[in-house]
Amino acid sequence: QVQLVESGGGLVQAGASLRLSCAASGRNFNKHAEGWFRQAPGKEREFVSAISWSGTRTYYADSVQGRFIISRDNAKNTVYLQMNSLKPEDTAVYYCAARLTYSGNTYYITKGDYEYWGQGTQVTVSS
Repeated sequence: QVQLVESGGGLVQAGASLRLSCAASGRNFNKHAEGWFRQAPGKEREFVSAISWSGTRTYYADSVQGRFIISRDNAKNTVYLQMNSLKPEDTAVYYCAARLTYSGNTYYITKGDYEYWGQGTQVTVSS
C-alpha cells in the first residue's frame, strides 16, 4: 500500500502564496500518478490538479488555472502544489491522491480513479 501525508496548509490573506507537499511512503515502489483535490464545508470534493508520474504532463481545474502549479520530485517521493494569488474561494481542506500507473505520461482527474488518499491539510484564505 501507499501512505500519503499532506503538509503546508495554513491561514493566509488573499493574494498570498502557499506551497503544499504530499509525501508518499510504503512498500509499493511502482509508478504512481497523483492529484490534488479540495473540499469546502457543505460541498463535494472537487478536482484541483493532476500530474503524471513522469511530471511532464499536468492538468488544472479552470478555477485554479494560471495560479497554481503542480510538480513532483520522485527522488524525494513528494508532490507539490504551489498556490499563488490565493482567493477566499480557495479555502478548503486539500487532499492529495495517488494511483498506480504503468504509463509515465498518464494523469487522472476523477475521484474514483484514485486508490490512495491523504488525510488532508486545511487552507484558509481571508479577505
